[in-house]
Amino acid sequence: MSLPSGLRRSPMAWVTGIMLASLLVLALAGPLLWGAAADRPNPSAVLQGPSAAHPIGTDGLGRDLLARLLTATRPSLLLALASVLLGATAGVLLGACTAVLGRRARRLTAGLINLLLAFPALLVAMFLAVVFGAGTTGAVLALAAAAVPGFARLAQTLAAGVAGTDHLAAARVLGLRRRRLLWRHVLPNIAEPLLLSVTTAAGTALVALSGLSFLGLGVQPPGYDWGQLLSQGLDRIYAEPLPALAPGLALLYAALAFQLLGEVLAGSAAGRGPVVRIPAPRSAPSGPAESGAVLQVDDLTVELPTAGGTIRPVRGVSLSLRPGEIVGLVGESGSGKSLTALAIADLLPYGARVSRRTLRLLGADLAALTPKERNRHLATGLSVIFQNPASALNPSLRIGTQLTEAVRAHRGASRAQAAAEAADALRRVALPPAVLRSRPHQLSGGQRQRVMIAAGLMVRPGLIIADEPTTALDVTVQRQITRLLTDIRRDTSAAILFISHDVALVGEFCERVLVMYAGTIVEALPAGRLADGTRHPYTRALVTSVPDLTADRRQPLPTVEGAPPDPLAPAPGCPFEPRCPRRRELCAEQAPPLDHLDAGHRVACWYPLPVTAVPKTVSAS
Repeated sequence: MSLPSGLRRSPMAWVTGIMLASLLVLALAGPLLWGAAADRPNPSAVLQGPSAAHPIGTDGLGRDLLARLLTATRPSLLLALASVLLGATAGVLLGACTAVLGRRARRLTAGLINLLLAFPALLVAMFLAVVFGAGTTGAVLALAAAAVPGFARLAQTLAAGVAGTDHLAAARVLGLRRRRLLWRHVLPNIAEPLLLSVTTAAGTALVALSGLSFLGLGVQPPGYDWGQLLSQGLDRIYAEPLPALAPGLALLYAALAFQLLGEVLAGSAAGRGPVVRIPAPRSAPSGPAESGAVLQVDDLTVELPTAGGTIRPVRGVSLSLRPGEIVGLVGESGSGKSLTALAIADLLPYGARVSRRTLRLLGADLAALTPKERNRHLATGLSVIFQNPASALNPSLRIGTQLTEAVRAHRGASRAQAAAEAADALRRVALPPAVLRSRPHQLSGGQRQRVMIAAGLMVRPGLIIADEPTTALDVTVQRQITRLLTDIRRDTSAAILFISHDVALVGEFCERVLVMYAGTIVEALPAGRLADGTRHPYTRALVTSVPDLTADRRQPLPTVEGAPPDPLAPAPGCPFEPRCPRRRELCAEQAPPLDHLDAGHRVACWYPLPVTAVPKTVSAS
């Protein structure tokens, strides 16, 4: 494997490589070449100064100090690296697990890390070295324990950035265990800065370990390292300074090499280019089951704590989907569409409170299931296609690994069987099996979205939640994705909840449309009636604002005047009342219920609009 071109041109990289290579050679060859001379006493050459025979002198038993210095390279480096690796492993696992633990365990873990950081690492190392007992093992364990809090805090900070990503949320939808989430989705994405920290910490650990040996708490005779040689040479520093300076220079050289390695790796990295599961409440009794429904939601409400108070971005939402049905959920940004989907998939952020009268998926009442049963049912019964596939796919894993996780975790499929199913899923979304070997950054936006759809098909779900899957795509790819979802619906009979703010696309693609405004559903109607049968003023305004090629270009495009209500100060009446051209006194006093107008058409409005054709055709073209 060749070095990156930036490293090949860097003088610092070459210097660092030479320094590390020299340390490696000394660590491997030192005991073989000079081990005998380092341990051979010579009573006739006790405490001699530098000479041709002994370049840096001899010790109290007449042993050659240069041979001992070179031979001590191996134990000095190995013990330092062992302490760093032990401390880093424990600290990283402690800090990174906060991204996958529950709220209470996460708080306890964070509190433990803060408590450990309150004590200076060097004092902790000295104290533990005394507790464990003077010697090699005690020194290594003491330094490892002292390094844990620093690595834990770094890993905790890095893992917090991963905890809110879509690809971790997607992995939670698959119902993966916390251990798999940690090893597959958290640690690979924080590995690079952690490795950089390990390299620089190795130099610090080398100096600290030598310091313990210098104080008599580290390596004990007849063993020796640079710290012990430094301690022995310090007694004669005024008469013969070289026996004390030589171990110090060796320490400086090795520590500098590790520090430069960290700088080089950091420079190379710079040159290269919280969502969690909330258990559904189980105390509220469920409503009657709707026969044949894939999804049944009644009176769903979501509350979120904020600095200004608690808000209710989703209020009293009810919806149902049947097998093979495509239902559109449309509304302005901030209307509560995505939060509704996250509540159904059990992916709301910490602190969110959810209440509902009924939440059934594939006939199972989620409130009646144990947490383990609910997680498995959600993982195999539904799949979520997120808006941004670039963040929903794990950048550190190949596509094949991400597609096969679910079937291997929940169906016990072998690696070969899972790979075959993944290749078949890719073919269904018009992608070649060779994509399995790719990573997300090697694919286009449309290809990544197809991979997300293929990942959802791997578990053969009964419900697909597509949360604005075409927003970031051009018109051509957008049409391909909607046709693909239509074909999947036809072939698998899966129900699709299609979330979008594009009313024209929803009108063309879906069979039924639910219109959301300020967290509530204000109108539910067949998609074929969008053009001429809308009855709520908000829905009519959305349809009218769709651009049309036949419109008079001299006139400004119609828009929905005003702004959505402040969620921190909800008004008692209809939420659309301040923006409604038909508002009356009753509208400001009482919120209208979602009443049936006729078969398949409901509207939440005290004064619905008459059925009048909108002077345009709702189309996504």
